[in-house]
Amino acid sequence: MATLLIVHHTPSPHCQAMFEAVVAGANDPEIEGVRVVRRAALAATAADVLAADGYLLGTPANLGYMSGALKHFFDQIYYPCLDTTQGRPFGYYVHGGNDVTGAVRGIESVVKGLGWRRAAEAVTVTGEPDKAGVEACRELGASLAAGLMD
Repeated sequence: MATLLIVHHTPSPHCQAMFEAVVAGANDPEIEGVRVVRRAALAATAADVLAADGYLLGTPANLGYMSGALKHFFDQIYYPCLDTTQGRPFGYYVHGGNDVTGAVRGIESVVKGLGWRRAAEAVTVTGEPDKAGVEACRELGASLAAGLMD
């Protein structure tokens, strides 16, 4: 069975709404043969990454960058996972108060170094997530999970 690892930092109600939508999409009943594993960014390990077939990342934009928790996750897994996970699919979502540019740039830089393959367009939301933003997150989760089906 394929595994989708969702690594998230969810410190606010807005991030929580986006996270819940991603999880709902990844667990869509039409998607079969994919196990969805959720890990808080500060708890996710290299073993989690090595055991997964694809990745979905979620973070707020904090002070012009990804959250410290997601950065810590990347710092912990980068070298242990560098050679083994190249080419694996990923997607991500970012929430920001008014700008997500720095967070997006940071994530893109790290995943490029890891050699991960973008499997879906990023979802970025500023301010309160509206219906379209939440639905985009649900579709992101469903797309990543469906892409791992045999």
